[in-house]
Amino acid sequence: MASSTENWKPLVLAGALSCYLTASPSNAEPLALYGRLENRYSDNVTNSSDNEISDTESRLNLRLTHQIDPGQCQANIFADVGYGVWHDRTYDPEIYMTLDFRGDCELGRGFSWEISDNLRDVAQDSRGTDTPDNTTRKNVFRTGPVYSLALSRVDQLRLAANYENTEYSEPEENDSERYVGSATWNRLFSQSFSGGITVSTNQAEFDSGAEIDTDVASVIFSKTWSTTRIAGSLGVSRIESDFGGTTQSSDGWVGNVELEREINPVTAFYLNASRELTDQTSDFDIRYGEFVFDLREVSEVEATAIGTGLRRQFSDTSQLDVNVFANRADYIRANETEDRFGLSLGYRRPIIPLLTFRSTVRYQYETFDEDNVDQETASLDVGLTYEITRDLGVTGRIGHTSRTSDVPTSEYEENWVVIGLDYRFF
Repeated sequence: MASSTENWKPLVLAGALSCYLTASPSNAEPLALYGRLENRYSDNVTNSSDNEISDTESRLNLRLTHQIDPGQCQANIFADVGYGVWHDRTYDPEIYMTLDFRGDCELGRGFSWEISDNLRDVAQDSRGTDTPDNTTRKNVFRTGPVYSLALSRVDQLRLAANYENTEYSEPEENDSERYVGSATWNRLFSQSFSGGITVSTNQAEFDSGAEIDTDVASVIFSKTWSTTRIAGSLGVSRIESDFGGTTQSSDGWVGNVELEREINPVTAFYLNASRELTDQTSDFDIRYGEFVFDLREVSEVEATAIGTGLRRQFSDTSQLDVNVFANRADYIRANETEDRFGLSLGYRRPIIPLLTFRSTVRYQYETFDEDNVDQETASLDVGLTYEITRDLGVTGRIGHTSRTSDVPTSEYEENWVVIGLDYRFF
């Protein structure tokens, strides 16, 4: 089962990282390493409706970024590791980790090997709050061969086979192994327009013994204009599950769209949307960061997510970021639905050459049809960053978060203050 990979998977990833980070040295961008030391005080560190507890967390973070330009091997890596302790020991010391790695190496003409790893701290109970008691670490590791064949000057066939392993740090969560195969035919109709057909099969086995198989057939397309790019797919999917001898199947239409448009030289707009039949151990919540699986429900999920926004740069070098998102998780076997809608506004403005003001406003509305529960969460934070030197900066931020709910025990208010020191090592 999934646990059998625990010994060899880190060795595979470490070997791949070594290969990619030493390949094509003439094209590789320098490694960048950042450090951050911060203290965060909260007057309600447990996000409780009553018996509020105040505490301060001291956290040390190291962040690494690196990119290898296309060559025989290419790779992108982002890694962030943190360690935090609470002065009054409200929680045990905590390790925070984020990893995004993706790379491939060409082994022969048309034949390559791909590897990726995504690591996130995710919520266990989608109704809960962002505290260590409601957090687990999710790791999605994927690897396999890819073969590309040019059928003509405008037609290409791509065949891929992947092994994927998903593990959670908390033992009560269900890990999984899956095998994914896909075939894609793509035709270049013009220099700016392409389209084709893709089919895939996905067989997932959980360490609980449950199995979920998913098949998808879609039409894909991509179109580019001078200031706009749109790409996506539209098709049908069938998902079949076996839980202890009880089988169930569902089907429906699926698809995705990605739209990017440069409205003018200082304003950009984007739209991303997707609908899939999947399960909690897939990487859907990693690709759509505002999406939250409820890990209590081991079930097939009809996952729908949409996000849109714009970025505006003003003449005084200030910047405004607007993001709107909505998503739905429909747990097919459990017959439960969760909906979320949210809005975030981010504003950044230099006050003087070395001093920058930042502010974020966020609102989220959630509904859970199982108990007919609605809840709203709103937050505001403001802060200043001062660059002492080119590599050293100090940040101060204050914020407030408030949640209202049909369930009184889920309501809370929190005020917090953060003071941090940032340093770039190289």
